[in-house]
Order: sequence, then structure tokens, then C-alpha cells
Amino acid sequence: MQHRLEFLDLQAFIQVAELGSFHEAAQRLHLSQPALSRRIQKLEELLEVGLLERTTRRTRLTPIGADFLPRARRMIEEYESSILGIRELATHQTGTVTIACLPTAAFYFLPSVIRGFSEAWPGIRIRILDVSANEGLEKVISGEADFGINMFSAQRPEVSFTQLMRDPFVLALRSDHPLAAREQIEWSDLEQVRLITVSRDSGNRTLLDNALSAEGIHLNSFYEVQHLSTSLGLVESGLGVAILPRMTMPGPDHEILCSRELPEPRIQRTIGLVRSNVHSISGTAQLFIDLLLEQWKHS
Repeated sequence: MQHRLEFLDLQAFIQVAELGSFHEAAQRLHLSQPALSRRIQKLEELLEVGLLERTTRRTRLTPIGADFLPRARRMIEEYESSILGIRELATHQTGTVTIACLPTAAFYFLPSVIRGFSEAWPGIRIRILDVSANEGLEKVISGEADFGINMFSAQRPEVSFTQLMRDPFVLALRSDHPLAAREQIEWSDLEQVRLITVSRDSGNRTLLDNALSAEGIHLNSFYEVQHLSTSLGLVESGLGVAILPRMTMPGPDHEILCSRELPEPRIQRTIGLVRSNVHSISGTAQLFIDLLLEQWKHS
């Protein structure tokens, strides 16, 4: 007959091992000796080993029992620590909130929220997974992240999306580039310049390519990089221009880089909160989400 490993069985074994007596252990645990014996027997049957040897005077550990004793103590300690941890989580004293966030959105949305959250709940750690849109979605679906800040893409039944903002694409270029002096940029102006793009597995690249293809617009994609920050570095070096979400651009007081609005069709991405429909969200993560939505509503 199969038995389950029970907390009280481990306690019984530890007490008998430490006291060397069933009689004294039974008194300590407020059990009858037969009840204590049954608990030890259940544990030995579960492990399929003998843990204790009884003599007329004392009880001693078998070699396997001596090896198991520190393991049993650790299991008890971990159990008690887990119970304490759950109590602290319930009162939001400790815990971790894991956020899968687009790198550009992490800079834009999170610092002020993290600052306010940490002041209110200083014992809760924040873990940011700054990953691509596809990776971020998968981390929310798998449960590795409590929630995500991501682009809206093809709707997945495993997640729900709450819109936060629309982020238009702009032309990123050096302030001394000839196009920076233009009052209005046309797509034809970009046909002869070297365009710096991100790789085709990027959600931003997919959105841009689909929008331009639908309008029959073909640009000179000359350099390809993995990250938006790298493309900005190449633009700053004077190697070309880039079409990027406005959120990725530095402030208007940047000494070298500037941005210009693009003509129709207006290309934009929708940024929002991604939550799992499969995994329940922790109380600490919900606290962070509530603060994020509240701050964003008043921003």
C-alpha cells in the first residue's frame, strides 16, 4: 500500500532519533506509543528502508537512518520556512514580481512605477526580463513572467491585452543630415538613403515591412542589426537613417540625433499590458499592475 510523505511522520522520526527513545518521543509529541510506532512504520514503508533499530533499552539509527536524519531536518526547515514565506507574501512583505518587457518600453514605463512600488513595499524584489516581443509573450504564457509590457500582435487565446499607448514610427537621423532640414519627409526621399533596420524576427520589423509592402513602398535596407539601440548607434555614427518607434528616441535636447515625422501611411505600434489567461496572477504582481495603470492614467 502506497503512503504519502507526511510532515508529522518526519517529526516523529526526528524526535525518536534525537531522544533515542520511543517513550520520550511520544511524550514530547503528545502521542501514544502505538501511534508513534505507526508513524515510523509508515515512513519506513514509504522509503522502503529501515531507519531505526530498537533494543530493550534504547533505540538507535540504522546507517541509512543516520544518513536520512539531516535530510529530514532540512525538509522540516524548508516546510516551516515556506509557511512563513506564504504568510509574508499574504501581507505583501516579501516576494518577487517578474516582468517581461520590451527593452524600449522598460525605460519608458517602469522607472517611476518601480520607485513608487519600492517605497510602498520595500521587501518585494523586481525582476525585469528585457526581451523581444516574441520572447516576452512566451515568458508570460509559460508563467516565467507574472505579466508583460509588449506590442499588440496576433491575439493569442492564452493572454489578454490592455492597451496603454500608441507609439508612432519616426525617421531617426543626425541633426546635420540633409533630410533634417526638410519640413516634410516623403517616402521617395528615403529611396536613395541607406536604411538601418532590425532583423526580420523582430516584431517592429514585421510591422514596418507589412505596412510598407501594403503600399508598394520599397526602401534601401542596407544595414541590419539585432537591437534598436544598435541601429541608433549607427545612425549617430552617420552610416544611415532608421525608421524606429518614437519611444526609442532620445530626448529633443540630444546634441546629435533628431527625429522627423513620416508621411502617410502612418505606421504605429500599440503598447500594452499582457496578462496570462492560464496562470493566476500573484497578489504582489497585481499590486504592481494596479500602480502602473494608476500612474499611466494620470501621466
